[in-house]
Amino acid sequence: MENLHTYRMRCTLTFGDIYGQVLAWIGLIFISLATALSLMGASRPIFALVAVGLILVLSLPFLVFAFTTTLLNHIALEPKVQSSGNA
Repeated sequence: MENLHTYRMRCTLTFGDIYGQVLAWIGLIFISLATALSLMGASRPIFALVAVGLILVLSLPFLVFAFTTTLLNHIALEPKVQSSGNA
């Protein structure tokens, strides 16, 4: 366990790694809002709220899983460079 102190954690995640996920989430929000607007004119507007809730609740776990695995895959353990005390 003492060897763990000789490593440092570094996140190599860049915006380009999550760009597709951000676009997918924004697209999903726009589809959800378009569904709500199209159903709002119906005789029962509660369907609009149910549709938005259903879309978001069913898709959110998959998007969070994709982002979390991407984040965890970009965490690197690198050995610390031992610097000499004489500078």
